[in-house]
Parts: sequence; C-alpha cells; structure tokens
Amino acid sequence: MKLCENYNDERPLIMHIDLNSCFATVEQQARPMLRDRPVAIVNRRTEHTSIVAASYEAKAYGIGVGTLLKDALRICPDLVPLESDPPKYRYVYHKLLDIMKSYSAHVTMKSIDEGVIDFHNTTPATQGRDLKDVGHEIKWRLKTEVGRAMRCNIGIAPNRFLAKTAAGLNKPDGLDVIDHTSLRPTLACLKLTDLNGIAKHNQHRLNAVGIYTPLEFLDASESILRTMVFKSICGTQWHQRLRGYEVDDVVRNLKTVGRQYVLEAKNLPHEAIVQRLHNLCESVGAKLRSQNKVARGVLVYAKTKSRGYWHARRVSDLPFFSDQAIYAQALLLFRQVPAGSYEIGVSCYLLEDDLSDQLSFFGDELAREQHITEAIDTINQRFGSRTIHAANTLGTSRHVQQKIPFGSTRYL
Repeated sequence: MKLCENYNDERPLIMHIDLNSCFATVEQQARPMLRDRPVAIVNRRTEHTSIVAASYEAKAYGIGVGTLLKDALRICPDLVPLESDPPKYRYVYHKLLDIMKSYSAHVTMKSIDEGVIDFHNTTPATQGRDLKDVGHEIKWRLKTEVGRAMRCNIGIAPNRFLAKTAAGLNKPDGLDVIDHTSLRPTLACLKLTDLNGIAKHNQHRLNAVGIYTPLEFLDASESILRTMVFKSICGTQWHQRLRGYEVDDVVRNLKTVGRQYVLEAKNLPHEAIVQRLHNLCESVGAKLRSQNKVARGVLVYAKTKSRGYWHARRVSDLPFFSDQAIYAQALLLFRQVPAGSYEIGVSCYLLEDDLSDQLSFFGDELAREQHITEAIDTINQRFGSRTIHAANTLGTSRHVQQKIPFGSTRYL
C-alpha cells in the first residue's frame, strides 16, 4: 500500500474526558467503606442479571460489563453488588458538564460519563494555556468539586476520534496527547479493535484486503478504503479521521424514541405484562414531547425463549404525541404477542417537529388532547415523574424503573 501521510498538523484543541468506571466509582465516592473494594453495578438484584459497570478492583478479577452476577460472585466472593442509583449518576453528570462548560461554550456530552471540549473558539486566555495543564486542572476540580474518589481519563488531539483514542491509552486516570508527531507511534501500539468504531465486522472487512493493524489502516489509500473496504463515503471519512481531520462534529437528528424492559418474573399474566407496556408507553410519550417531536409510527417488540425476537409495527395517517395515543396503538399491536415473553419494548418512529401551530388543521379534538397533555407534563415536571399517570399502571413503578441512560444524553 502506498504511504500517504498528509496528517493534520494543527495544534490539538479537542479534549475528550472519560470518567473511570463511572457508576461504580460514584458509589465508592458516596460510600467510603467501598473504596478499594470490588464493586459491581446491576440494574436488578437477581443472580441472572448482568453487570452494567464494575470498579477497577472488580476488573482485576476479569469481571466486566456483561458478566452475569452469579458468575462474578463465583470468581470473586467478596464482590459487592449494588443496584444502580441513577439520581447519583445524573448529579455527577451535571457537575462534570458544569466544569467542562467553564472552559468553553463548545461542549458535547457523548454519554452520561464522557464528553468533549472544543477549544477552537474559546477566549484568548484559555487558548493561550497548555491543554495538558487544563486537563490536570480538570482532574483536580473533579476531585475537589465532586469527590476525592473520582478519576477520569483525558485525551487531547486535533479531532474527536483521536482524542477519544488518547483517552483510552492509560486507564485509569491517564492524560495523553496525540498529534501529527505521535500519531504513528501511538497507532503502532494498538490493535484494530482498539479503535473506536472498529468491531469484529469492520475488522473482517479490513482483513479481507490485507489490513491487519492500525498502521496498515492509516497507510491505506482513500480509494481502497472507499471502494474496497467500506464501499461508501465511510471509507473517505475513515481516511480523514485517522489523519486527525474532523468528520465527527455532526448533530444527528432524532429518529426513534423508545423504552424496553426485562420482565421481573417468568410467566407473568398477560394483563400484568400489558400494564408494564402501558408504563413504557407513558415514558416514551414524555421523551417524545421533551424533544418537541410528534410521531407517525409505533413499534412493539417482545423476546421469548421459544420464538426469539418478535415485533409488529403500525404507521398512522395523523401525527400523535400523547401517552394515550401511543398506548392505544401499541396495545392493538400487542394482541399478537407470543406467549412466554421475558422482555418487551415500545418505540415511536417517523418523527417530525412539533406541529403545535398546525394542530387546528387536524381538528379541535387533537388540540384539546394537546392542552391536557401539556398540563399533565407540567405537573409531572414540577412534582416528579409519574405524579399523574394512568390508573392501569398503578403499582408498576416499583418494577419498571428508569435505569442508567446509556448513550444519548438528550433526556438529561
């Protein structure tokens, strides 16, 4: 392959911050007796549940995300399993966000425990500082303003991809910089799957054309990546991304809003499952309206051991947004659900911007529905979620709880 450097040689002004083992560390911060002990976070205290976060002490035993709790306890009998406590994690999220925003207005939270600061358009005083000094200052502020047990990894680079790569180099509590001078030595120490976005599927694609290492990936021509590996513009984007040019600073439109729930017991009566479905529909409705969206499509799904994944969907002629409308369509679809479900979910799709100014075109009944829904949302936002909810969902809140919001932070 022809070596083509053309690396981005600008000053690295993108900083990626990643809280180390965030949820487990937050619990260790909140409970000093748990510090230096193996801790695992689960969404439900049952032996068949999977771990969603593990402290570094637990990781030393080989316990990680996805490990079954019963297996983890067999590996490490001293493991302390804790049920997740989202309010704590949301508090730390907002504290981290406040710290980051004090350095730049251009901050993007990638998830509840990691975010990006773009220093390109900050004040001259901030831009004049060495960003490594800023990174160490952020680490100090995290310990001072949140708690002494809190640690984070920080990566600095000319684009988001390389900054995230740098943040993953020396965990825990590392701080690393990748620029055009250190790019090749850094990639030489990594595997293809160490690169964010290269999982087994893309690894096989690259291997098929003789690319087995990150350096070979870096040295591949744009033409090979575009026409032979990814067979799309993604190849061009990877060619630029690896060289430090920014291609990931994009805001993606919201396409679906959904919730899912693993049933708390086997062989629940159909009526009880429908109650939980109703609870999910109310949650989806609140999410939809919080983003000023309406929907035209509803999808429900279930997982069963006998039939695997089952789903059904429906598209409406008119936009909808209320909990009642979502539940009515979901219930109609759910009549076909196979027996023996252990997980259910509902989502809305074909989203459009809020049609508040156009609702009168669809009739007075829809406008009245909007006013009632807005009143309910206002009460729930002021006095707590589910202050007002459907009578059919009474008693379901102790089971269908809002757990850790992985991925998008738009609802935080």
